[in-house]
Amino acid sequence: MIKDYSKNYHDLTKSISELELKIPQVMKGFNTLHKAGIADGVLSTKTKELIALGIAITVRCDGCIAFHVQHALSSGATSQEILETIGVAVLMGGGPAVVYGCEAMEALEQFIVLEKNGKETS
Repeated sequence: MIKDYSKNYHDLTKSISELELKIPQVMKGFNTLHKAGIADGVLSTKTKELIALGIAITVRCDGCIAFHVQHALSSGATSQEILETIGVAVLMGGGPAVVYGCEAMEALEQFIVLEKNGKETS
């Protein structure tokens, strides 16, 4: 499983920007929903990013895993919190979630290396 999650994150960010130009109303609505859904409230942004990551693993979305691992880290999540989130996803998603949990763990490790080397992901 060698995937470059930083590249995936960057490529998706670029594609999303292109999509915003082609279907601006839809993407404006999605972006508004995203900002409202992830904003600090009773649950912190960090907690919401961890929830989103757990869902991304169980629905088997590579791009979502890249985004939500990176955003969980930038929201202050620790590696252990992300690993425990992977554990909950495995509980809820069974065997396929184990596979995508491994993907999320790989993404985590890649983003941590980039962070330690002072490199940006976006």
